[in-house]
Amino acid sequence: MSANADALAKVYARSLFELATDAGGTDKLMEVADELEQICELAREDKKINLFLSSPIVDVKARGKALSAIFTNRITDLMLRFLLVLNNKGRLDRLESIETAFDQLVQEAFGRIEVDVITPVAIDAELIATIKEKISTVLGKEPILHPYVDESLLGGIKLRIGDQLIDGSVQTRLRKLSEELKNNGSAAVRERFESFMDH
Repeated sequence: MSANADALAKVYARSLFELATDAGGTDKLMEVADELEQICELAREDKKINLFLSSPIVDVKARGKALSAIFTNRITDLMLRFLLVLNNKGRLDRLESIETAFDQLVQEAFGRIEVDVITPVAIDAELIATIKEKISTVLGKEPILHPYVDESLLGGIKLRIGDQLIDGSVQTRLRKLSEELKNNGSAAVRERFESFMDH
């Protein structure tokens, strides 16, 4: 599942988004998004690169020179300048969170939305298509689904749309039922339980 983007990451992502849009519209936006994703992927796969980018011990000037030496003519000038700004401000450790926020902005710009679909077992293509259609109808956007399996779920489904979690798991339904029993007595719970069993 993708990392959550915090408020600071969203500010940097918005700045990069606007710079990329101004520099070349949709094409530049996609190019920068691809570069940012690849850099984050490198950092995730290689602990040394991750440490080089995120360690507060590494000298800022030395890291800036190394970034220029490594990435000049390999990524766009815009992306390199962005990395150098993050380095100078001591924010390179937030790169993954910034990438998450930037990706959300790009998806919104193209009328798409990323959705994590969490179920207790793997779901087939037919069910994925049904979920996609329902989300599209409700949100009016094209959902990009990322299915995940969480074997600790008893049943049901959880959807993570941006920062929002929609929890339709059996555990949550049973917990709510238990709370109703404590708060409202057995008559209300019996009614709720019958409705639950009909699903």
